[in-house]
Amino acid sequence: MSLSPAEDPQAGARSEGGRPAGPGLKRWIRRLAAPWRTYMAWRRHSGGLLRQVAPRGLLARSLLIVIMPVLLMQTIVTYVFVERHTDTVTRRLASSIAGNIALAIDLHERLGEAVAFEEVMGVVQAKSSLAIRFLPAASLPETPAAMGLFGGERTLRRELRYRIDQPFQFSDPPGPEDIEILVQLSDGLLVVVADRDRLFPSTGPLVLIWIIGATAVLLAVAILFLRNQIRPILRLARAAEHFGRGVDVPDFKPTGAREVRMAARSFLDMKDRLQRHIQQRTEMLAGVSHDLRTPLTRMRLELELAGLRPEDLEPLKAEIRQMEEMLQAYLAFARGQAGEPTGLVELDGLLAEVVAATVREGHAVEMGPAAPGRLTARPGALRRCITNLVRNAAGHADHVRVSLTRDREMVRILVDDDGPGIPEARREEAFRPFHRLDEGRNLDTGGVGLGLAIARDIARGHGGDVVLEDSPLGGLRAVIELPAGPPLPGHG
Repeated sequence: MSLSPAEDPQAGARSEGGRPAGPGLKRWIRRLAAPWRTYMAWRRHSGGLLRQVAPRGLLARSLLIVIMPVLLMQTIVTYVFVERHTDTVTRRLASSIAGNIALAIDLHERLGEAVAFEEVMGVVQAKSSLAIRFLPAASLPETPAAMGLFGGERTLRRELRYRIDQPFQFSDPPGPEDIEILVQLSDGLLVVVADRDRLFPSTGPLVLIWIIGATAVLLAVAILFLRNQIRPILRLARAAEHFGRGVDVPDFKPTGAREVRMAARSFLDMKDRLQRHIQQRTEMLAGVSHDLRTPLTRMRLELELAGLRPEDLEPLKAEIRQMEEMLQAYLAFARGQAGEPTGLVELDGLLAEVVAATVREGHAVEMGPAAPGRLTARPGALRRCITNLVRNAAGHADHVRVSLTRDREMVRILVDDDGPGIPEARREEAFRPFHRLDEGRNLDTGGVGLGLAIARDIARGHGGDVVLEDSPLGGLRAVIELPAGPPLPGHG
């Protein structure tokens, strides 16, 4: 039993020869989708180009958003109003001049010898401000004067063709501000001299000047208002940056638009919560430190009073010292940099002090090139950060070199050694708290795996970081990167 085309659901998908119509439909779909694919490709390309050329700052982007529509509007206004207005008025002025010339020709032909030419032309000149004279028995020159006709003269030529039937030519004018027209009459040549300014309206340039001046004034006002609107955002960004580096900004207050004030109040609330959390943690750690040190001190006293032999007593004392060192390392990591004020630090002097202290401990550490300069930081925390890295390097290498480089954006403290180093794939593991590497190189030998974690925590607390690289000495290079921005508030 066969179905009719109306009943067969597959009949609409077959052509007359019984073949599926799929390929043809797909071709039509591809053709219809081709413009869309072209548009999307252009959008991806132009989007990347716009991101490259677009300004980065909020003020510049805001000004661009304001200026572009204004310039577009002024361009349209200049074309539609000034250009069209000038063209319309020029056409009417040219029509007026052509009408006066046609009137003079008509009067001359109508009156003929009945009235003297000078009398007729005197009336026309008085009413039209044209200089007209008649040359009897003269004719147009065979070769017209070569003239570069601009818009007004072209319009006048068109109007003359419409108004008069006699042949005419433009001739070399007697002055640069004049236009001379020669009209061939039956008995001579009519010479008409018109002022060139009569073809151009004086209001066009004036309107253009007013438009440009008003636009400049409005743009200046817009720039002032935008700067005032952007300034609170910049203050909020600086306050957030300073707080991220551990510097309080007590004089910061929410200002600006409502949305900016809301963001500023949210930032202040977050800052207060974080400061309360840090204070509570510091107080808790102070209590924990006291509670843990008391049993250790009691154990040391009991060992001294136990009357044990020295060879039995020394291992127990070493265990207690190790417990105290572990406790100190943990408290230093947990406490972080809370409570230490910031100040201007002479980096080259600080590095020299750390190197000298490490040399006194019996390590081979030298001072490399150090660019002089000051940095706003927490002196004690920064000293601890550098000391941790230098001691870690000195504990695993025969030679250590400390140097300092500086550019406009970053300060880099370099700690190079000739030790075994750390494989690149495992360098991030060394930053994990309480993590000890299995290889021969351990940045926290004798500790609990917190030296490098504390150093990175301190560097990040100053807005920087600690990274590990290959050293030119053959071992590991630890780099402390700190922002070399302007001094923070209250520090020069």
